Amino acid sequence: MVELKSDTALAAMREAGRVVANALAAVQREAAVGVSLLELDEVARGVLTAAGASSPFLGYRPSFAPVPFPAVICASVNDAVVHGIPNGYRLRDGDLVSIDCGAVLDGWCGDSAVSFTVGAARPEDDQLIAAARRSLEAGIAAAVVGNRIGDIAHAIGRSARAGRYGLLDGFGGHGIGRRMHEDPHVPNEGRPGRGYPLRPGLVLAIEPMLTAGGRDEYDTDPDGWTLRTTDGTRAAHVEHTVAVTEDGPQILTLP
Repeated sequence: MVELKSDTALAAMREAGRVVANALAAVQREAAVGVSLLELDEVARGVLTAAGASSPFLGYRPSFAPVPFPAVICASVNDAVVHGIPNGYRLRDGDLVSIDCGAVLDGWCGDSAVSFTVGAARPEDDQLIAAARRSLEAGIAAAVVGNRIGDIAHAIGRSARAGRYGLLDGFGGHGIGRRMHEDPHVPNEGRPGRGYPLRPGLVLAIEPMLTAGGRDEYDTDPDGWTLRTTDGTRAAHVEHTVAVTEDGPQILTLP
């Protein structure tokens, strides 16, 4: 069931989104050579706690997961695309890092992700991250009243494929509100003019996941969570929570 949010709900979601944005900014500031992924998770926990927010990630266990997720961020490095579990791995010069974070504040959720490099960036990694951001921007631009979910999917996919990048097979964005994952599903590739119609008050987490090698397939780590490229090439994941409004798409996960 798809729930359309009131102006009051959108204002509350913007506050939750601001917490997420602040947590991601803090994590990116602290991400440096020698810093562990567990330390980055502690940074995000501190931001959520200070804001009086909780994490929709911590303890989350969908049907595919063998164990509940044990952290407040997903930390995916290099060939890990999404759902990486923070551990003792210490960042190295040139690592490509994707951080996904959520927050629940006053009963409403925000969800966002960023990709960045640590230390000296490889040009191809900068290009991959820039392509992921362009795909996200294209998807957001298509989130207008009168369009359909397929228009968002088509915009993302067209942008990503123009750079010959892969898109993680079967994964995409989702509705969001009082729960982190709500209807409808938002594919990262699709046909325009198809799918659920976009109406004022619909809130979506739009999240392209691009792979440098151009393949859509993935492997799953023994932890049951971390998804990796099958060819060992790097990946980037970016995301915003976006409201469809009469005035155009509004990003709710900004500082």
